[in-house]
Amino acid sequence: MSDIKKLLEDVKNGSVSIDEALLSLKKKPFEDIGFAKVDLHRKIRQGEAEVIYGGGKSAEQIAAILATMKSNGEGCIIITRLSEESAKIVSASQPITYYKEARIGISGTMPNPDGIGRIVVATGGTSDIAVAEEAAITAEAMGNEVIRLYDVGVAGLHRTLSHLDEIMEATVVIAIAGMEGALASVLGGLTDAPVIAVPTSVGYGAAFGGLAALLSMLNSCASGVSVVNIDNGFGAGYLASMINHIHSKEDRK
Repeated sequence: MSDIKKLLEDVKNGSVSIDEALLSLKKKPFEDIGFAKVDLHRKIRQGEAEVIYGGGKSAEQIAAILATMKSNGEGCIIITRLSEESAKIVSASQPITYYKEARIGISGTMPNPDGIGRIVVATGGTSDIAVAEEAAITAEAMGNEVIRLYDVGVAGLHRTLSHLDEIMEATVVIAIAGMEGALASVLGGLTDAPVIAVPTSVGYGAAFGGLAALLSMLNSCASGVSVVNIDNGFGAGYLASMINHIHSKEDRK
Protein backbone atom coordinates (compact mmCIF):
# COMPACT_ATOMS: atom_id res chain seq x y z
CA MET A 1 0.00 0.00 0.00
CA SER A 2 1.32 3.44 -0.93
CA ASP A 3 2.07 5.99 1.81
CA ILE A 4 -0.67 8.32 0.61
CA LYS A 5 -3.31 5.58 0.47
CA LYS A 6 -2.34 4.44 3.98
CA LEU A 7 -2.62 8.04 5.20
CA LEU A 8 -6.11 8.33 3.70
CA GLU A 9 -7.13 4.98 5.22
CA ASP A 10 -5.90 6.23 8.62
CA VAL A 11 -8.04 9.37 8.22
CA LYS A 12 -11.01 7.19 7.30
CA ASN A 13 -10.67 4.96 10.35
CA GLY A 14 -10.00 7.90 12.66
CA SER A 15 -6.44 7.07 13.70
CA VAL A 16 -5.18 10.27 11.99
CA SER A 17 -7.00 13.59 12.03
CA ILE A 18 -7.68 15.64 8.91
CA ASP A 19 -5.34 18.37 10.16
CA GLU A 20 -2.54 15.87 10.77
CA ALA A 21 -3.00 14.40 7.30
CA LEU A 22 -2.99 17.86 5.74
CA LEU A 23 0.23 18.74 7.55
CA SER A 24 1.83 15.53 6.30
CA LEU A 25 0.88 16.27 2.69
CA LYS A 26 2.11 19.87 2.96
CA LYS A 27 5.65 18.81 3.84
CA LYS A 28 8.08 20.09 1.28
CA PRO A 29 8.99 17.59 -1.46
CA PHE A 30 12.73 18.08 -0.97
CA GLU A 31 15.17 19.49 1.54
CA ASP A 32 18.05 21.69 0.42
CA ILE A 33 21.13 20.97 2.53
CA GLY A 34 23.48 23.09 0.45
CA PHE A 35 25.40 20.51 -1.56
CA ALA A 36 22.35 18.31 -2.19
CA LYS A 37 18.60 18.58 -2.57
CA VAL A 38 17.27 15.48 -0.86
CA ASP A 39 14.14 14.12 -2.55
CA LEU A 40 11.62 13.43 0.23
CA HIS A 41 8.69 12.52 -2.05
CA ARG A 42 10.48 9.86 -4.10
CA LYS A 43 8.68 7.05 -2.30
CA ILE A 44 5.30 8.68 -2.96
CA ARG A 45 6.05 8.97 -6.69
CA GLN A 46 7.97 5.76 -7.31
CA GLY A 47 7.23 3.44 -4.42
CA GLU A 48 10.81 3.46 -3.10
CA ALA A 49 12.79 6.08 -1.23
CA GLU A 50 15.70 7.88 -2.85
CA VAL A 51 18.82 5.73 -3.04
CA ILE A 52 22.11 7.41 -2.15
CA TYR A 53 24.82 6.90 -4.77
CA GLY A 54 28.04 6.86 -2.79
CA GLY A 55 30.50 7.17 -5.66
CA GLY A 56 32.04 10.63 -5.88
CA LYS A 57 30.58 11.77 -2.56
CA SER A 58 32.58 12.31 0.61
CA ALA A 59 31.69 10.30 3.70
CA GLU A 60 30.55 13.51 5.38
CA GLN A 61 28.17 14.29 2.50
CA ILE A 62 26.72 10.77 2.58
CA ALA A 63 26.20 10.98 6.34
CA ALA A 64 24.43 14.35 6.02
CA ILE A 65 22.08 13.08 3.29
CA LEU A 66 21.38 9.96 5.34
CA ALA A 67 20.63 12.00 8.46
CA THR A 68 18.20 14.19 6.48
CA MET A 69 16.34 11.18 5.13
CA LYS A 70 16.13 9.55 8.55
CA SER A 71 14.86 12.75 10.18
CA ASN A 72 12.06 12.77 7.62
CA GLY A 73 10.90 9.27 8.50
CA GLU A 74 12.63 7.08 5.92
CA GLY A 75 13.17 3.53 7.13
CA CYS A 76 15.41 1.22 5.10
CA ILE A 77 17.83 3.43 3.14
CA ILE A 78 20.26 2.11 0.52
CA ILE A 79 23.71 3.55 -0.17
CA THR A 80 25.35 2.14 -3.30
CA ARG A 81 28.99 2.16 -4.44
CA LEU A 82 30.13 2.84 -0.90
CA SER A 83 33.80 2.21 -0.12
CA GLU A 84 34.79 0.39 3.05
CA GLU A 85 36.69 3.46 4.26
CA SER A 86 33.69 5.75 3.77
CA ALA A 87 31.40 3.20 5.40
CA LYS A 88 33.47 3.33 8.61
CA ILE A 89 33.29 7.12 8.70
CA VAL A 90 29.54 7.21 7.98
CA SER A 91 28.86 4.58 10.66
CA ALA A 92 30.47 6.74 13.31
CA SER A 93 27.54 9.18 13.15
CA GLN A 94 24.87 7.23 11.25
CA PRO A 95 24.94 3.48 12.00
CA ILE A 96 24.72 1.32 8.89
CA THR A 97 25.20 -2.31 7.93
CA TYR A 98 27.94 -2.58 5.33
CA TYR A 99 28.04 -5.30 2.68
CA LYS A 100 31.64 -5.24 1.50
CA GLU A 101 31.32 -7.40 -1.61
CA ALA A 102 28.28 -5.49 -2.86
CA ARG A 103 29.73 -2.12 -1.77
CA ILE A 104 26.32 -1.31 -0.29
CA GLY A 105 25.43 0.27 3.04
CA ILE A 106 21.98 -0.22 4.57
CA SER A 107 20.51 2.10 7.18
CA GLY A 108 17.59 0.69 9.11
CA THR A 109 16.06 -2.78 9.10
CA MET A 110 15.66 -4.95 6.03
CA PRO A 111 11.93 -5.35 5.25
CA ASN A 112 10.13 -8.68 5.16
CA PRO A 113 9.65 -9.99 1.61
CA ASP A 114 6.26 -8.94 0.21
CA GLY A 115 6.71 -9.52 -3.52
CA ILE A 116 4.56 -11.83 -5.61
CA GLY A 117 7.34 -14.40 -5.97
CA ARG A 118 11.08 -14.95 -5.90
CA ILE A 119 13.91 -13.24 -7.73
CA VAL A 120 16.72 -15.49 -8.96
CA VAL A 121 20.14 -13.87 -9.27
CA ALA A 122 22.46 -16.04 -11.38
CA THR A 123 26.08 -15.47 -12.39
CA GLY A 124 28.18 -16.96 -15.13
CA GLY A 125 31.25 -17.16 -12.89
CA THR A 126 32.64 -16.40 -9.47
CA SER A 127 34.19 -13.19 -10.82
CA ASP A 128 30.68 -11.80 -11.38
CA ILE A 129 29.59 -12.19 -7.76
CA ALA A 130 30.35 -8.59 -6.68
CA VAL A 131 27.87 -7.26 -9.25
CA ALA A 132 25.42 -10.01 -8.34
CA GLU A 133 25.56 -9.10 -4.66
CA GLU A 134 24.80 -5.49 -5.51
CA ALA A 135 21.68 -6.72 -7.32
CA ALA A 136 20.70 -9.19 -4.60
CA ILE A 137 21.14 -6.83 -1.63
CA THR A 138 19.26 -4.08 -3.49
CA ALA A 139 16.35 -6.42 -4.16
CA GLU A 140 16.29 -7.69 -0.57
CA ALA A 141 16.32 -4.13 0.79
CA MET A 142 13.23 -3.47 -1.33
CA GLY A 143 11.28 -6.38 0.13
CA ASN A 144 12.05 -9.34 -2.12
CA GLU A 145 13.01 -12.95 -1.53
CA VAL A 146 16.21 -13.65 -3.48
CA ILE A 147 17.72 -16.96 -4.56
CA ARG A 148 21.40 -16.83 -5.47
CA LEU A 149 22.74 -19.20 -8.14
CA TYR A 150 26.43 -18.41 -8.51
CA ASP A 151 28.96 -19.86 -10.97
CA VAL A 152 26.39 -21.53 -13.22
CA GLY A 153 27.84 -20.34 -16.54
CA VAL A 154 27.41 -21.99 -19.91
CA ALA A 155 30.99 -23.32 -20.02
CA GLY A 156 29.56 -26.06 -17.80
CA LEU A 157 25.91 -26.21 -18.84
CA HIS A 158 25.17 -29.04 -16.42
CA ARG A 159 25.64 -26.52 -13.58
CA THR A 160 22.84 -24.39 -15.01
CA LEU A 161 20.50 -27.30 -15.66
CA SER A 162 20.92 -28.58 -12.09
CA HIS A 163 18.91 -25.53 -10.94
CA LEU A 164 16.01 -25.80 -13.38
CA ASP A 165 13.37 -25.81 -10.64
CA GLU A 166 14.54 -22.51 -9.13
CA ILE A 167 14.92 -20.92 -12.55
CA MET A 168 11.52 -21.99 -13.87
CA GLU A 169 9.67 -21.03 -10.68
CA ALA A 170 11.15 -17.52 -10.47
CA THR A 171 9.07 -14.41 -11.01
CA VAL A 172 12.12 -12.54 -12.32
CA VAL A 173 15.59 -13.79 -13.27
CA ILE A 174 18.69 -11.59 -13.19
CA ALA A 175 21.44 -13.05 -15.42
CA ILE A 176 24.89 -11.62 -14.69
CA ALA A 177 27.85 -12.51 -16.89
CA GLY A 178 31.00 -11.17 -18.47
CA MET A 179 33.09 -12.72 -21.27
CA GLU A 180 30.59 -13.30 -24.13
CA GLY A 181 27.50 -12.90 -21.88
CA ALA A 182 25.75 -16.04 -23.14
CA LEU A 183 24.08 -16.83 -19.81
CA ALA A 184 21.20 -14.41 -20.43
CA SER A 185 20.17 -16.17 -23.66
CA VAL A 186 20.34 -19.60 -22.05
CA LEU A 187 18.22 -18.57 -19.07
CA GLY A 188 15.85 -16.69 -21.35
CA GLY A 189 15.22 -19.94 -23.19
CA LEU A 190 14.49 -21.88 -19.99
CA THR A 191 11.97 -19.68 -18.16
CA ASP A 192 8.71 -17.84 -18.83
CA ALA A 193 9.80 -15.10 -16.40
CA PRO A 194 11.33 -11.82 -17.58
CA VAL A 195 15.13 -11.96 -17.65
CA ILE A 196 17.19 -8.90 -16.75
CA ALA A 197 20.67 -9.24 -18.24
CA VAL A 198 23.64 -7.54 -16.60
CA PRO A 199 26.90 -7.52 -18.58
CA THR A 200 29.98 -7.31 -16.40
CA SER A 201 33.43 -5.94 -17.13
CA VAL A 202 34.93 -9.40 -16.52
CA GLY A 203 36.92 -10.80 -19.46
CA TYR A 204 40.11 -10.70 -21.48
CA GLY A 205 41.19 -7.95 -23.87
CA ALA A 206 38.56 -8.39 -26.58
CA ALA A 207 35.83 -8.27 -23.94
CA PHE A 208 36.44 -4.48 -24.02
CA GLY A 209 35.54 -3.97 -20.37
CA GLY A 210 32.11 -5.57 -20.74
CA LEU A 211 31.16 -4.13 -24.13
CA ALA A 212 31.29 -7.56 -25.78
CA ALA A 213 28.89 -9.00 -23.20
CA LEU A 214 26.63 -5.94 -23.51
CA LEU A 215 26.33 -6.29 -27.29
CA SER A 216 25.79 -10.04 -27.00
CA MET A 217 22.97 -9.57 -24.49
CA LEU A 218 21.38 -6.81 -26.57
CA ASN A 219 21.35 -9.22 -29.52
CA SER A 220 19.93 -12.15 -27.54
CA CYS A 221 17.71 -14.45 -29.60
CA ALA A 222 15.70 -15.35 -26.48
CA SER A 223 12.44 -13.46 -26.03
CA GLY A 224 11.80 -11.57 -22.81
CA VAL A 225 15.39 -10.49 -22.16
CA SER A 226 16.10 -6.85 -21.26
CA VAL A 227 19.54 -5.40 -20.59
CA VAL A 228 20.92 -2.87 -18.13
CA ASN A 229 24.30 -1.14 -18.23
CA ILE A 230 27.68 -2.77 -17.63
CA ASP A 231 28.19 -3.74 -13.95
CA ASN A 232 24.83 -2.15 -13.02
CA GLY A 233 23.72 -4.65 -10.40
CA PHE A 234 21.74 -1.95 -8.60
CA GLY A 235 19.68 -1.13 -11.70
CA ALA A 236 18.88 -4.80 -12.22
CA GLY A 237 17.88 -5.34 -8.59
CA TYR A 238 15.66 -2.24 -8.63
CA LEU A 239 13.90 -3.22 -11.88
CA ALA A 240 13.42 -6.80 -10.68
CA SER A 241 11.80 -5.48 -7.51
CA MET A 242 9.40 -3.32 -9.53
CA ILE A 243 8.33 -6.37 -11.55
CA ASN A 244 8.01 -8.50 -8.43
CA HIS A 245 5.79 -5.86 -6.81
CA ILE A 246 3.51 -5.27 -9.77
CA HIS A 247 0.53 -6.20 -7.58
CA SER A 248 1.10 -2.99 -5.60
CA LYS A 249 -0.33 -1.09 -8.57
CA GLU A 250 -3.73 -2.39 -7.47
CA ASP A 251 -3.10 -1.15 -3.94
CA ARG A 252 -2.64 2.41 -5.22
CA LYS A 253 -6.06 2.56 -6.85
